[in-house]
Parts: sequence; C-alpha cells; structure tokens
Amino acid sequence: MRTRELGESPVVIVEEGSIGLVETKYYTFASPPNKFQMDNGLELGPITVAYETYGELNEARDNVLLVEHALTASAHAAGKHSEDDQYPGWWDVMIGPGRAYDTDKYFVVCSNILGSCYGTTGPSSINPETDKPYGMTFPLVTVRDMVRVQKELMDHLGVNKIKSVIGGSMGGMQAIEWALLYPDMVESIALVASGAVSNPQSIAIHKVGIRAILDDPNFNGGNYYGDEVPAKGLAIARMIGHITYLHHNWLWEKFGRAHSDPENMKLKLGSKFDIENYLEYQGTKFVDRFDANSYIYIMRAIDLYDAAEGYESLKKSFERIKCKKVFVCSFTSDWLFPTYQSEEIVRALKFSNVEVEYQEIESPYGHDSFLLEYKELTQYIKQFFATL
Repeated sequence: MRTRELGESPVVIVEEGSIGLVETKYYTFASPPNKFQMDNGLELGPITVAYETYGELNEARDNVLLVEHALTASAHAAGKHSEDDQYPGWWDVMIGPGRAYDTDKYFVVCSNILGSCYGTTGPSSINPETDKPYGMTFPLVTVRDMVRVQKELMDHLGVNKIKSVIGGSMGGMQAIEWALLYPDMVESIALVASGAVSNPQSIAIHKVGIRAILDDPNFNGGNYYGDEVPAKGLAIARMIGHITYLHHNWLWEKFGRAHSDPENMKLKLGSKFDIENYLEYQGTKFVDRFDANSYIYIMRAIDLYDAAEGYESLKKSFERIKCKKVFVCSFTSDWLFPTYQSEEIVRALKFSNVEVEYQEIESPYGHDSFLLEYKELTQYIKQFFATL
C-alpha cells in the first residue's frame, strides 16, 4: 500500500487486483462534410475520441459499464501503460478483477471528454481548415455534447445496452445526461458526489479561475501554442479550484498552521505556511499536465449544465428516465457538490417513479472523498449492481 498525489488529492493505491497493462485507443468520426452538430448549432469535425476498455464484451454486447471522468482526468482510468509507469489510472482502485467495476464480469469503458487535452478533440487540437490549434475558435462545449460524442463511440464498439453509467463530480452530470438522452440504452446510473445542475457557488469559483487565465499576459486570446503558456493564470485557477476539493477539517489535520520558516514569518512576506506551499505545488504541477483553454471550456460546460433544461422542473425532466435503478451517493464534508444536491436528485427520481438507492458517507475529505473513500464506495456499488 502506498500514497500518491492523483488529480485533486492524495489517494491510497492498493496494487492487488490490478488489471495490468492497458493501452489508450482512438476513434475518429464526423469527417467533413458530415460534421458533428454541437448543442449550440455549430459544427465540428473530424472528432477523435481517446478511450480505454477493460474486460471483455459479452455476446449480447450488454455487460457494459461506462465510467465518466471528472474535470481534469483522462480516459486512463485503470491499469498501467507500461511496466515503468509509476502510477496506474485515476480510478484504478475501483476497476479490475473483483473490484467494484469487476472486469471479470463487465466490459468497462472510459473515454476522454470532448474539449479536453488528453487525446479527444479540444482547443489544443489542430483545426484542419487552418492547420493551427483551434484555441478559442473551438466551439463552446456542453455536457450534452460530451455524451453525444460518447454515444458515437459506443456505436463504434457495437454496444447494445449499458449496464450502468457511473460518474463522480462532473462525471455524474454526464451519467444523468446519458439516462435522459438514451433512456432505452441505459439500464442504470450511479452518481457520486455530483449534481443535476451547477450551483451558483461553483459558477462563482469558476469565474475567478477563468478570469485568472484570461488576464495572464501570455494568454494572447487563447493563441499561446508554440509560445509561453499562461502558466501563472492557470496555476492560480487550479489553486482556487483545489481549495474547493478539500474540507477545512482535513486541512486542519493535514496542515494546521504549520509554517515552513517560523522564525521569519513576521519579517518576510514571502515566507509561507505549509498550506500555501501545498497549493503552489498543486498549481505548478497542473500547468505541466493540462491545457489552459481546455480548463476554461470544461469549467464552462459544468457551469452551463442543467438537467432540467427545456422542462418546467427537474421532476418533469426526469420523467424521461427509464433506468431500472439509480444509485446516488454524497459525502458529508463535500461543499462543492453538497448533500442537498444529491437529495434533490433523489426526490426528483422518486417523483418520476424511478427506484433509487441513496447513501450519504461520513468523510472528512471534502469533494475528494469520491476518490479517497473507495473502500466504502466499493461496498455500496457492489450491492447496487447485485440488485440490477
């Protein structure tokens, strides 16, 4: 057992049961003139989707678990790409033989979302009409666009039915949209630390992060490729976002008021508390792995999401859902997607006569609990799958 920094927070990695070596694959569709029509009416194409699969698709092509990733993750959800890889995929503790998403039973798929920078077409991709990166000319992306692109991938893989669409955080929004757009294809969904709409606090936090990137002198209207990237703005945006993944109780336990240079803390403005050093480390590390334009686009997609869009209420919208059952899980210390948002989903599902199982897990880790509390989550997920 060991600990590492993954995505938002330290995650305990248990090696037993790993699926071993995997590879990222790519599927391209919507080649001109048959472009993909976006939610806003604009067209895009060709589109390449990066994805990984684990386990085997059965003859009925219906033993499928579709795992949706959160804001800055990728298609690499489990296993390792080579023996030399230091760390496995971002949700490796949940995927593999005997694990929550059991690859002895299920064909598990994870694809990188539209607009990202990990292999699926996004702002950093080359626009075939200009032979230059799209930058801010890339059309605005919605969660619905992401899901419709994934549907193209499912069709390509020959999937007939999806046993469950599973997502944490923004991944839960995608799972909801799957159930709304393709009700006859989705047997169940599992929503972890998520919401049916982006709340005003989340939008406000995203606004500050986006503003930090836009105001970086190196941003250059999004045309920074091949030049200095807006590192300062992106690092600040990540630091702001990172704070929302944590809870003050965990911060007290982890850092308290420890200071790296206590003798000079009242003499030098540049001397730092340990929590300050931690946030700067997270910001710097993030700049090395993520694209600033993609960060803006995906945060905006989260802001725009509303599962009740086009309907008078969430309850009315959820009348479209035909799932056999839905699993909803929240965490007591999560203030990015608070428990009340999960409870709102549960009430709307019950109103629409959808069977729902709800669990609130006691955890000190804040929003990152969906990655850290994998043992308890595994227990509930296995029980949920057993009832389908």
